[in-house]
Order: sequence, then C-alpha cells, then structure tokens
Amino acid sequence: MTAENADMGITTGDGVRIAYRFDGDRDKPVLLLSNSIGTDLHMWDGQVPALTEHFRVLRYDARGHGASDVPSGPYSLDRLGRDVVELLDALGLQRVHVLGLSLGGIVAQWLGIHVPERVDRLVLSNTAANLGPADQWDQPIADLLAAPDMRATAERFLNNWFPPHMLQDEVVEPFRRTLLATKREGVAGSWAAVRDYDLRRTAALIEAPTLVIAGEHDTVTSAAHGKELAEIVPGASLTILPTVHMANVEAQPEFLEAVLTFLTEER
Repeated sequence: MTAENADMGITTGDGVRIAYRFDGDRDKPVLLLSNSIGTDLHMWDGQVPALTEHFRVLRYDARGHGASDVPSGPYSLDRLGRDVVELLDALGLQRVHVLGLSLGGIVAQWLGIHVPERVDRLVLSNTAANLGPADQWDQPIADLLAAPDMRATAERFLNNWFPPHMLQDEVVEPFRRTLLATKREGVAGSWAAVRDYDLRRTAALIEAPTLVIAGEHDTVTSAAHGKELAEIVPGASLTILPTVHMANVEAQPEFLEAVLTFLTEER
C-alpha cells in the first residue's frame, strides 16, 4: 500500500481549506470515503488496508473537522456536498465510488442526487434520508456552543457510537481524542446541516447502484431509517449488521465483506 498527499488540501470557492489524502495505487479505481460528524479521515484507518487492495482510497476532512478549516455559523448540506464536488474537480476525478457513514452518508446521498454523473457505485452506511423533527437539534446546538469544551459531547457521542463493552477498548481511544480536539463550531455547524436537510423525496432520484448498511442496534440512525432509505432509493439493497453506529469499527470484517462484495461484483 502506498500513501501520498497526507497533508494536502484544496481551497473551496468560499475560501475554506479542505484537507485530503490518498492511499493505494494510482492505477486502481477511486473510492471516496466520507466521515461522520465529530471524526476526521482517520475514522477509516482500520479499513484502509483492505480497501486499498481494490481501490485508490480518497479520504477528506469535512469542513469543521480534522485538518480542514472551521468556519463559524451553520453549514448546509448543499455546501458540504459542493465541498466534495470541488475536491473531485481539483483532483481531476470525473467519476468515483462513494462510501459515506452517518453525515458522510447524507453527503453521499446528496452527491447521488445532484451530481449523478460523478458517482459510480454508492454505499450509504448508518445514515438516513431525514433525521427530524428539525427543532430537536436547536437545543443541542445552543448547549454545545455554550459549553466550556467538548468533553460532555464527546462522551455522549461515544456512547451513541459504540456498545458499552467497547468504550474502553484501544480502538475507541482515537475517536475520543479526535472528538476532544474537534472545535465546537465544526460540530454545531454540521448539526445545523443535519437539522435542515430532508432527502425523503429526492433520494428517489439516485441512479447509482446503491447498498444501504444499517446497524441493528443503532440509536443515531436506526435500522428503520436504513430500511426507509433502501425503500426510497431505486433498486437499493440493504444489509443490517448487529452493531450500533460505527459499523465499520464494531463489525469490521462483516462491514468490509458487504462493502467489497458490492463494489467489486460484476454488473
């Protein structure tokens, strides 16, 4: 496996730096990975070795996270989606596979809807077409921006992402460190995008072959959310894993088997 551009970035049309990196051989098809709120591109570290056997993997830090800039104020799903399009444009990538988890899965839906010509196959993991009602997000956003730090939010996220028996595992510790290092404005801005989006109608416009992965015990984006999404997207298949929210970490072998089988099968 080769790594390149570990500290590279592009600047979007509104002046925000988006950090990215490639892993894998240049002659392989590109697989774009899109992350959850409160994480950076390292949330996929455990899966990259297996994925790069088949793909050149492109990861990026969403605005407000990791090594990308953290603009203040609410973000919109349209802006988060355009960040990806501008990244692909800057890298000269016309068409890629896309795998997104949680907010990354919402962004991946946006890409499938709005720039279908850029998406080959689509994997939507632990995500939803809508996470309403919208007003449920207002108080958490206000509370986070008023909090002294990310400690309480970090522990709440971890408890929502992983089963109790994993919370002290060494695999979870990098997620805790990333959450504590993430600026509150980045999480609050991203929550605003989640608050304001609703793709329950437009996800029916997705043309790409699509796999939906849901967690049986996910309390963030439930198995019911996954089933609903798979019913909306034409021809989508559904895989339910016995996990909470971070299915890629909690059930890595099963997750990778589902993803790689779907992305590499002949059509």
